[in-house]
Amino acid sequence: MYIARPPSGGAPHRVVLGHQLFGVDAGIRAFADRLAAAGCLVAVPDLFHRTAPGVELAQDDAGRARGFELLRALDRDEVVRDVAEAVDVLGGDPARVSMVGLSIGGHVAYLAAARLGLAATAVLYPGWLTGTEFALSRPEPTVALTPDISGRLLFLVGGADHVVPPADVDTVGAALREAGVRHEIVVYPDTPHAFLLPGPPTFRPEPAADAWRRVLELITS
Repeated sequence: MYIARPPSGGAPHRVVLGHQLFGVDAGIRAFADRLAAAGCLVAVPDLFHRTAPGVELAQDDAGRARGFELLRALDRDEVVRDVAEAVDVLGGDPARVSMVGLSIGGHVAYLAAARLGLAATAVLYPGWLTGTEFALSRPEPTVALTPDISGRLLFLVGGADHVVPPADVDTVGAALREAGVRHEIVVYPDTPHAFLLPGPPTFRPEPAADAWRRVLELITS
């Protein structure tokens, strides 16, 4: 588990960060460090630790293929335990902990929001919430757990995201409204999947800057 600490030593804001398909790589660690510099104590659980502990995959075709192999091995209850262990590292009270998740980490964050009672959750381009193609979404689609979310939820996605189509955004939005979850959904026009972190060709500076502002506001308010 990667831990990023605020420079002051204090930690008024406690955050679990859910990583993308490529593991707890340099980009995720840099984002955790950025959150820490903003005054957060951040814990990043390695969701792949049971099958490939410490793996850092290249963001190329081979890395994606291996990442999907590892994704298919993830179990819903096990990843919730991973997040719960991170919450314990951060003090043990989920009502005082937020989570930020990117891509598969966003899916895990949505799941943890329903299962653990987190204070606030930011899910960025979370795939496969509405289906059952992965074990994370079984036995029922993760979106079906929406009524169990008690904290605030921020959902950020690109309008050109090939993993999260508009129909999925509509389904999640309807579920959040029906359940009365305090939430905000932001769709960035003409923006692809994985737009947040610098480096990959999918990075988009303007949506990334807006997403950073919204995420920071959520977890520090």
